[in-house]
Order: sequence, then C-alpha cells, then structure tokens
Amino acid sequence: MGKVEDATASMIANMPEKTGKTLEAWLKIVAKTKLAKHGEIVAMLKADHALGHGFANLVAHKALASDAGSSDGEDLVSAQYAGAKAVLKPAYDKLAKMVEGFGKDVEFSPKKAYVSLRRSKQFGLIQPSTATRLDLGLNLKGVAPAGRLEASGSWNAMCTHRVKLATPADIDAEVKAWLKQAYDAA
Repeated sequence: MGKVEDATASMIANMPEKTGKTLEAWLKIVAKTKLAKHGEIVAMLKADHALGHGFANLVAHKALASDAGSSDGEDLVSAQYAGAKAVLKPAYDKLAKMVEGFGKDVEFSPKKAYVSLRRSKQFGLIQPSTATRLDLGLNLKGVAPAGRLEASGSWNAMCTHRVKLATPADIDAEVKAWLKQAYDAA
C-alpha cells in the first residue's frame, strides 16, 4: 500500500471514533441527499453534520467513487487507451515495463487522464494526449531542455519537462536515461 492508501485506510478506521459514524453510514446519508457534485457533498457534510473538511472530502470522494482507491487502476488505464488511442497502448506498455525495471519502489498511480509515476514523490507521468501522441512528463529540476526533451511549459504543472512519443520505437536509450534520472531524483 502507498502512503495515500495508508492515510485513507487510517482515516476510515478512525472515522467512527472521530465522527460518530462509519464510512458506510456516512455514504448512506450522502445517498439520501441525491447530491451529485463533490463540492456540494462536502459543503452539506460540513454544514449539516459538522464534519471536518478532511473527513467530508473523503466521504465525498468515496460516495462519487472519484478517488484513486475507488477505481480499479487497470480500468482507468484501459479507458485511457480505448478507441482511437488504442494504437498508443504498446508505447505505454513499453514505458511501464522500463520503469518497473528501475526498482520495486515504483508506484503506478492511474488517474482519469494519465498515469502518475511515483517513488517517494512523483517523478513522471504518462498521458495519451492525442490519438497519435503519448506525452511523457518528467521532473528533472535543473536540467536544460534540449532536443526532444522540452520544457513542460503550460502542458502540465506537475512536471518540469515533456517528451512527445508516438510509437514504441520512440522510446529509446535517451528516453530511458531521462526516466532513470527523474526516478533517481525522486
């Protein structure tokens, strides 16, 4: 389990003592309201039930199944590479296998639009940005952009650099070196 999952599990375990109800009881309360937006659920739990923000946020995420732990990571990755983007899945698979080879401490954290690559902190991400291009975001502080290694700019604030990839053949020794450098720095 990662740090986020551990913290979430701890909050859920402490919920009855801290809030007077189990997560399941809170989910039933939310279900009765028919609220469908995260912010509305959080506001209602805080205003009507005096829940602290952390617990209200957790209950809202669980009620909407919008947190990383409520979705199967494989389902999120499959959805990213569905339809026209299916041609990019072999490139994703090659990157994932490469990153797995760096060490047992690598964590893949699928989100709706990308997969975060983590160690002690995020060192990169893989995102199918278009039907013909995968973007590899990297955290390489202090490294000057050059050639295919572009400054991330406004593409993604979580990364310092981006490499645009179209096929598995684009994932070469240069890409591996950048990935490993980002991994080593995390």
